[in-house]
Amino acid sequence: MKGVVFTEFLAMVEDRFSLATVEEIIDRAQLPSGGVYTSVGTYPVAEMVSLVDQLAHKTGIAVPELLKAFGGHLLTRFVEGYPGFFSSHGSALDFLMAVEGHIHVEVRKLYADAELPRFLCERPSPDRLVLHYRSPRGLADLAEGLIRGCAAHYREPIELEREDLSAGRGQNVRFYIHRVAQNQSEDQSESQGGSAAGQAT
Repeated sequence: MKGVVFTEFLAMVEDRFSLATVEEIIDRAQLPSGGVYTSVGTYPVAEMVSLVDQLAHKTGIAVPELLKAFGGHLLTRFVEGYPGFFSSHGSALDFLMAVEGHIHVEVRKLYADAELPRFLCERPSPDRLVLHYRSPRGLADLAEGLIRGCAAHYREPIELEREDLSAGRGQNVRFYIHRVAQNQSEDQSESQGGSAAGQAT
């Protein structure tokens, strides 16, 4: 796994928790690298697993939720670092469709030895996308965070369901993404708010 992923993870931990938390999870994880990463280096994915596990233990937040949050963080950092990738696509679904055939091609130009997951897409309708994630690393929760972060960037409400085809290992997962009309999303929010208000009274 490329070092930039590690450096961004630790940056997220420092931003959302504290520098002391960063130092504590590195110390507790007992990493072969010592927790010293360069953005262009390559490190075992097991080190990332250890760091996330230690953060979950420290914060009480479940590992899947931490990985989803990290995916959202990574997406914002990608937008900042490579705005052209996003400005050339008009919607979240269009961008996701281009990841495998365009974005990953450009990433490999920057990091020739990068081992990237596969993102195979089908577009059954303009507002629906089936994204098939495949990776031996089993980081489908991270992929979900990236997908949700992408939708947030384009300000497009989505409904997302996932089907794990790898017996819960997160290595072979289909994401079913439905772009919801803005007024429909607002109606759902108002309905949920009304229900909550009714329960409160």
